[in-house]
Amino acid sequence: MSSTRRELANAIRALSMDAVQQANSGHPGAPMGMADIAQVLWADHMQHNPGNPDWANRDRFVLSNGHGSMLIYSLLHLTGYALPIEELRNFRQLHSKTPGHPEYGYAPGVETTTGPLGQGVSNAVGMAIAEKTLAAQFNQPNFDVVDHFTYCFLGDGCLMEGISHEVCSLAGTLGLGKLVAFWDDNGISIDGHVEGWFTDNTPARFEAYGWQVIANVDGHDPQAIADAIAAAKAETSKPTLICCKTIIGFGSPNKSGSHDCHGAPLGLEEIKAAREFLNWPYAPFDIPADIYAGWDAKASGAVKEQAWNEKFVAYQQTHPELAAELTRRLAGDLPANFAEKADAFIQESQDKSENVASRKASQNSIETFATLMPEVLGGSADLAGSNLTIWSGTKGISAEDPSGNYIYYGVREFGMCGIMNGIGLHGGFRPFGATFLMFMEYARNAVRMASLMGIPNIFVYTHDSIGQGEDGPTHQPIEQIANLRLTPNLATWRPCDGAETAVAWKSALERKDGPSALIFSRQGLPAQPRNAQQLSHVAKGGYVLKDCVGSPDVILIATGSEVGITVEAAEQLSDTGMAVRVVSMPSTSVFDKQDAEYRESVLPRSVTKRVAVEAAHVDFWHKYVGLGGTVVGMSTFGESAPGAVLLKYFDITAEAVVKAAKGLN
Repeated sequence: MSSTRRELANAIRALSMDAVQQANSGHPGAPMGMADIAQVLWADHMQHNPGNPDWANRDRFVLSNGHGSMLIYSLLHLTGYALPIEELRNFRQLHSKTPGHPEYGYAPGVETTTGPLGQGVSNAVGMAIAEKTLAAQFNQPNFDVVDHFTYCFLGDGCLMEGISHEVCSLAGTLGLGKLVAFWDDNGISIDGHVEGWFTDNTPARFEAYGWQVIANVDGHDPQAIADAIAAAKAETSKPTLICCKTIIGFGSPNKSGSHDCHGAPLGLEEIKAAREFLNWPYAPFDIPADIYAGWDAKASGAVKEQAWNEKFVAYQQTHPELAAELTRRLAGDLPANFAEKADAFIQESQDKSENVASRKASQNSIETFATLMPEVLGGSADLAGSNLTIWSGTKGISAEDPSGNYIYYGVREFGMCGIMNGIGLHGGFRPFGATFLMFMEYARNAVRMASLMGIPNIFVYTHDSIGQGEDGPTHQPIEQIANLRLTPNLATWRPCDGAETAVAWKSALERKDGPSALIFSRQGLPAQPRNAQQLSHVAKGGYVLKDCVGSPDVILIATGSEVGITVEAAEQLSDTGMAVRVVSMPSTSVFDKQDAEYRESVLPRSVTKRVAVEAAHVDFWHKYVGLGGTVVGMSTFGESAPGAVLLKYFDITAEAVVKAAKGLN
C-alpha cells in the first residue's frame, strides 16, 4: 500500500524531533513546519540522483534557515543518499555527517554551509546566476545541457538580515527565472512572535524587486503547494517567492505555533503526544518499509541522469569543442597551457619592471588570466573604476543577455561575496569580486564562509592603507589585513609590484581548496629587481629580496607598498656598515606552510634583530620579529590628508625603518 503525502511528511517530523531530542540540542520547529512543502518539492519536482550527488545538471537545494538542518538530513536519508540512519542518530555529535547546521563536504547532497541567516539565499542567488550564465554560454539549439532550478527554503530571520535585500534585489534585476524561494511564514523567531519586530510587507517588497510573488499559500496543503511550484516554474523571466503560511512545530500538540519548539528539544512527553497526534506509532528512528519506498529516489534519479548523459553524448558529437570546454570547467581543471603562459606573464612583468600601483598591476594580470581562462567571472561592488577590474574582454551580465563574464554588483559588498560563494559552489566559473579593503568589513562573514567551505574564490581589495589618502580614516584600513591573515584557510596576498602581483593571481587561480584575498595599493610602487631564483621564490609567500655578504646583522621584513621604503632603508643601513637582509613577504599564510628548512633559510633563528614594516596594525608582526625585534606600522586610526603626507606623519618612511633598526639591542 502506498503512503499518503502526510505520512511521508510525518517521517521528516519524526526523524527531526527524535534526533533533536537525542542530541538534547537543535531546532525541531522548522523541519516539522516545512515538512509538507519539502515532500511535494522533493517527490514531484527535484531533479536529482541520490546515487550521484555531484551530477552536473541536478537541481540545487539550499536550506537558508540552516538551523532546521534535520529537514535536509531527513530528506537526504529518506531519498537514498549515502547518509545512513546512524548518522541521524549522531546528530550534532563530533565527526558526524550531521552537524548542527548543514556543512558543505560532510553529508552528500548538502550544497552549501548555512547557519548565518541570509547567507543561504545569497548562495542560492549565486547558483542561479551560474546556471543562467553557463546555459547562455554553452547551450545550443536542441541541446539544453545546462538546465536546472535552484530551490531555497528561508525563514523570517533570513528576510530580516540585510544581505537578503542585497541579493534578492539583484536577483530580480538579473531575471533569474529558475530561482524559486519558499518563505516559511510561521511568524516565530527565537524571541517569540515576530510582529513586535518584523512587520514588513514581504510580498510587496519582493514584487518591488521584480519577483513573481505567490502569496498566502497554505504550507500544509499539498495541492496548494504543488500549484504554487508549477506556477513558479512556468515563470521563466523572473525569480519566484512562494509565501507559505505554516505552523512551526506542526504536530506538537502543546508547543506548535510558539517559540518553545524553535530552538530546543520538545521533551519526551511532548514527543509522545506528537506521535499520537500524527498517528506515528513507530519507535524513534524507525521508518517503515513502505515509507522508505515512498521516498526512495534512487531509481528515478538514475533515469533522469541517464537521460541527461545521453543528451550530453549527442552534444559532444555535435559540438565537441563546447562539450570539452564545459567538461573542463565543471571539473575545475585549468587550461592545458595555463602554467606555461602564466609563468611567461610573470617573467614579462618582471622584465618590464613598471612603477605602477599594484591595483594597476592587478588589472594587467586580470587582462592576461581572464583571456586565458574564460571561466573567470569578475565583478566589483560599484568600484570597477577604482578597483581596476575591467579588462578588454569584459562583458557585463544582464537579464537580457546573461552570457557575459562580469557582474556589476552595485553597492552590495556582503551580497557580492555571498553570491560569489554560490557561484563557486555551483561550478563552471572562477569568480572574483572587488571592493576597497576597508569595505571587506561589510562582507566579513561571507569571506569566512568561503574559507570554511574551501571555495577557491578570489577577493580583490584595493586602497589598502593610509596611503590611499584624502578619504580619511573611514576608508583607511588598519586592522583589516591582520583580520584576513588570521582567517583559517584564507590565502592572503599583499604584493609589492607587478611581478609579485602576477604570482599572487596565478597562485589564487591555481588554488582549489580555499579562497584567496589579493590586496593592492592605490598609490604607485617601485618595481624591484630579482634574479630567477628570487622570482621563483615569490610563490613561497616570503623570500630574500635583498641580501648581504655573510650572516645579517638585522633582517627587515616588509609587504606591499612598504617594500620600497624598506629596500631604501636597507641601502642606508648598509652604507653605515651594517649587514642587512630584506625579506619580502607577500603572503604570510603561504610562507608559513613552507617546510622548516626553507623558512629557516629566509628567517634564520640566529638573527634576532628584526624589523617588520607594514602600514597596518603592528600586533600581527610580533610572531615574526620576536621579543628582540620591533615593528614599524600603525596602532591608531588614520587621518584625512594626501597619502604621502600621511605616510610621513605616521612614520611609515625609510628613515623610520633605519631608526628602528639602529635602535635594536
